[in-house]
Amino acid sequence: MIEKETAKTKKPDYGISPDEMAEAGVYFGHRISKCHPKMKPYILGVKGSDHINIIDLEQTKIFLIKALDYVKELVQEGKTILLVGTKIPTKKIVQETAEACGLPYVVQRWIGGALTNFKIIRKRIEYFKELEQKKASGELDKYTKKEQLELDKELSRLATKFGGIKDMDKMPDALLVLDMCQDTLAVKEAKMKGLKIIAIADTNADPTKVDFPIPANDDAITSVRYILEKVKSVILETKAKK
Repeated sequence: MIEKETAKTKKPDYGISPDEMAEAGVYFGHRISKCHPKMKPYILGVKGSDHINIIDLEQTKIFLIKALDYVKELVQEGKTILLVGTKIPTKKIVQETAEACGLPYVVQRWIGGALTNFKIIRKRIEYFKELEQKKASGELDKYTKKEQLELDKELSRLATKFGGIKDMDKMPDALLVLDMCQDTLAVKEAKMKGLKIIAIADTNADPTKVDFPIPANDDAITSVRYILEKVKSVILETKAKK
């Protein structure tokens, strides 16, 4: 006998609405000429004279729920999610989401070895933090104006490179990547280190390269914002319950 779902057994859908996703442009993929063969199962059809792939939003909902379930699990266990989104149009929303959720993030060009040579990267970050502290305490005032100017430039450069991960004292437990093709090196390093990867998979990407692909448009700010808002809600609600 099949049991009916009760309020206790029913799995959350996080308020995900295919209609709202459609309004956000989540379903727009790339032209069929750029379609990755492994994304074909997630494509509903083709639209317009430009032959744009249309993503099946019912499948997007299923995979987004799976990804959010995993995000919730990570937060409940106190684990770290590194948010990666270096595409220029979406940098701001990525940084805002990460800061609101207390997540480390990368919005500038991915630093080669950020994961595979994590110990070396941590040493550079420690140097950056020490320089910041010296600046704040006035310890750099003893240097000449020219030397202070050079140190300020160094601080600015280091802040650009490491600002989003300066408080990430240990290797993250998972990555949330917003464009698999843009940040292919981040995906590659995460796989080399055995980290779980959640990622938006547009029609030009290979969804099998990550653990939790989310079939969706990774170019439109509205699409990325929709997904990040769901991630943020899950993280903040889970933290509040803890």
